[in-house]
Amino acid sequence: MIMLWLPAAVSLVLSSSLHVAGDAGGGAASLSVRRYDAIFSFGDSLADTGNNPVVFDWYSIFDPVTRPPYGSTFFGRPTGRNCDGRLVLDFVAERLGLPLVPPFLAYNGSFRHGANFAVGAATALDSSFFHGAGDPPGASPFPLNTSLSVQLSWFDSLKPSLCSTTQGECKDFFGRSLFFVGEFGINDYHSSFGRRSMQEIRSFVPDIIRTISMAKLIGDGATTVVVPGMIPSGCSPPVLVTFADAGAAEYDASTGCLREPNEVATLHNSLLLDAVEELREKHPDVTIVHTDLFRHVSEMVQNPDKFGFQKDVLSVCCGGPGKYHYNTRIICGDEGATTCVDPSKSLYWDGVHLTEAAYHYIADDWLHAITLSARATS
Repeated sequence: MIMLWLPAAVSLVLSSSLHVAGDAGGGAASLSVRRYDAIFSFGDSLADTGNNPVVFDWYSIFDPVTRPPYGSTFFGRPTGRNCDGRLVLDFVAERLGLPLVPPFLAYNGSFRHGANFAVGAATALDSSFFHGAGDPPGASPFPLNTSLSVQLSWFDSLKPSLCSTTQGECKDFFGRSLFFVGEFGINDYHSSFGRRSMQEIRSFVPDIIRTISMAKLIGDGATTVVVPGMIPSGCSPPVLVTFADAGAAEYDASTGCLREPNEVATLHNSLLLDAVEELREKHPDVTIVHTDLFRHVSEMVQNPDKFGFQKDVLSVCCGGPGKYHYNTRIICGDEGATTCVDPSKSLYWDGVHLTEAAYHYIADDWLHAITLSARATS
């Protein structure tokens, strides 16, 4: 049985980076510069392609992503993705000519072309952190531990089936693979909003940055790693609902987004980039592509027409009655929830998660960034 609980967070550091800012729509650039044979992904529900239902089933917890209308836009059925269709990871795999990355816990076939360890609700910090002082008894939002350290342990368990114990063979295999680490941090922060003070939340941002790990993967032979930053949390419908009583001065008048949650995300992204820039010289042959999710989503919020989204861009496509069409008691997939006619006109799918249309735009930018980084180091 695969263990979900680990005694402590594995504290690892970023080791190298190449910060590449791509243009939205630059994904048409050729990817022939570098051939990747596999993709390995770590993260949360923005990247999970089917692990979460398995984890929830082990503990008899219902997962709404197993119901329609999840998956309706592309797959025609629920697949375990928190989306109406494909995620960024899916678009990247398609563009690289690779199979869609299979979820590690829900797939019995070969992982020679990669594996996805991302799990919905995963945190950067181990779940024990959220059982600390200040939490009412039984109020932890994370009864299961699927943090980054746990996902890395799953990766370790898979390695013997991918390459021999010979270090050179593994380094060669992983050197021809593309690694995605994150996004991590959304669940750490969003679960704390409304439960902890903003000052306390800011205080553990450095701990989250230290936990986002490149060092172990580089030691295993990774030479290309994609590291997404944080989304603009203050624009996320669940966060907006959490702070429903916020005063007018707490919002950005031009976007309708909350200032303080966005400031936490900005701090996260700033420290992430500082760590990347500080340590990249340690591994000059390793390319880490930083992708700016904050910028991507902010552009869509600020200019919905440019991307074909509805004017009421902060409202979700699939949800229950209430402001932003988001209701914590009636969520997408529940009886009483309703779905918009055309998900491609919406930025947000069911809450924090985006629609396939939004992920497609983001994937174009990431692919462009990967291409530029490959050229820069080739």
